Amino acid sequence: MRKGFRPVAGVDEVGRGPLAGPVVACAVVLDPRRIPDGLADSKLLTPARRDELYEEILATADVAVASMSAARIDATDIRKASLEAMRRALRGLVRPPGYILVDGRDLPAWDGPGEAVVKGDMLVCSIAAASIVAKVTRDRLMMRLGLHYPVYGFERHAGYATAAHRSALAENGPCPFHRFTFSPLGGAVVNEE
Repeated sequence: MRKGFRPVAGVDEVGRGPLAGPVVACAVVLDPRRIPDGLADSKLLTPARRDELYEEILATADVAVASMSAARIDATDIRKASLEAMRRALRGLVRPPGYILVDGRDLPAWDGPGEAVVKGDMLVCSIAAASIVAKVTRDRLMMRLGLHYPVYGFERHAGYATAAHRSALAENGPCPFHRFTFSPLGGAVVNEE
């Protein structure tokens, strides 16, 4: 902002590593006069604190969320799907940002200036806000998916490769929301139940 770019959007994604579910990206433009206290990398916050900050962020900032399905991840790859989700989130903002700050090493396709910030969710408030909204959104989606496919326990591990999830996969096979290109799922047969 000191360089004259306004608004500045922070961008982050969650869900690159799980065996199931979408990758979810978020873009956030914070109101400099109403930045919620306690913004931090979503992984460092308790679920209760993430939920509180999620509500504050939505009430005070311009926020857009986009996701790419497990099928889309399988059709391209997780990196491309993540960058596309980020691009779509940026396009969903009310006003196009003048500059973007993205967590990580890669920038999504974008017609304006920006930079990738390694560990940006720990260093940049707007990226931290994006990480919180993306994580809460994805966790809620995975809880809902857990209601439809209770044998996998998505509501407990959000699709990550926990021992319980791998055991459920071995016993039941994958469901349509699993990522079939991710190890150990390659070539598995779908459980439609």
